[in-house]
Amino acid sequence: MANMLGHLVVDGIDVTEFKLVRSSKDIENNETSFRPEMCHQVFGENENIFGYTDLKIKLYYSAGSLQTYLGISYSDKIDPKKLAGLKADDIEGEIRKVLAPGYFTNLDEFVSALETDKSFTPHGKLLHSFALESYDGGEKRTFEVYYCETTTPGFLDYHKRLQTFLLWYVDAASFIDVDDDQWTFFTMFEKYSSSEGDIQYATAAYATVYRYYAYPCHLRPRISQVLTLPPFRKLGLCAELLQAIYSHFIIMPEVLDITVEDPSDDFQRIRDYVDAKNCDKLPAFQPEKLYEGFSQEMVDQARSKYKINKKQARRVYEILRLKNTNTSDKTSYLQYRLDVKNRLNAPFQKKKLEMKKLEKVLKPDEYAATISTVGVNETQNRLSGQYLAIEEEYRRVIHRLQHY
Repeated sequence: MANMLGHLVVDGIDVTEFKLVRSSKDIENNETSFRPEMCHQVFGENENIFGYTDLKIKLYYSAGSLQTYLGISYSDKIDPKKLAGLKADDIEGEIRKVLAPGYFTNLDEFVSALETDKSFTPHGKLLHSFALESYDGGEKRTFEVYYCETTTPGFLDYHKRLQTFLLWYVDAASFIDVDDDQWTFFTMFEKYSSSEGDIQYATAAYATVYRYYAYPCHLRPRISQVLTLPPFRKLGLCAELLQAIYSHFIIMPEVLDITVEDPSDDFQRIRDYVDAKNCDKLPAFQPEKLYEGFSQEMVDQARSKYKINKKQARRVYEILRLKNTNTSDKTSYLQYRLDVKNRLNAPFQKKKLEMKKLEKVLKPDEYAATISTVGVNETQNRLSGQYLAIEEEYRRVIHRLQHY
């Protein structure tokens, strides 16, 4: 039976097509299409869809306001009467759970709705505008970053459509509780001229930030969700968005520092780049200071000027020190490696001290069992492996600092 039905099982990623539509011409242009990176949060853990032949799922969004079209097509669908009651997966039912209400299932109606995008303008307050050189030598591309809160008129309806991208591109993503007014939003748009010469906007990226209370009367903003839509990646937009978030909060005296919730490796790399680029200008992070080691002065200046917390300030120090270290000088390079390894090894040294205390109160057999469980005797290979992985990450950040 499994062999007979194998052709009716397809990978949800392979059959799902996204578009950000600026005009009706984009609908027939294959170059405007992009795929999801995951679909287990929509179609289940194995990401498979069962019961269709030649299945195609189309999720098109108008580029500005993100009005949504869902199209599902296939040449054949299994008949439960012929296959012992086996039913095809309810594709629209599953996608309906994650789409904002009011989506289109008629393509002509969606195309007609594109007209309303011509009058769409971003919600909220303009924070930042910048231009990028075009790859093809044409005109520069202009981008703008806006700030919104849950009370910003019209924004939450737009956000319902915007957040649907998370489930296809961010693992373990979830929709936030917009009834909580401590959420803030940063949206980025490309500002462009249409073929008729009108100014229009295309959604490019966004981030959510929660304003946590910090005793006694302070705030500690935490960056929660950050997403750059696939057509706008590899342009440096996420770094610009992060800098705009910083610029918004660092001028507020009540803000202690800015944190990030469970950052991905890619986002941490961008964060390292932005923070290192900023701190590179501070007196405490100049080469002569870097060679003396990590200091409280670095912590204080990073927090005071850029609201960077102590843990992140230490990473910035290590990145900038490596950037300024002549790795051909064996002594200088060894000193740097030992400095980083001492930081990496600190938790294990602390663990050893705790185990020595336990040795005095535990019976020999109990102590031996605890030793094997906790793993006090960490090998040099573990430390070397950790260091090499970190240096590789740092070098990627340094490469960007030197070439952008």
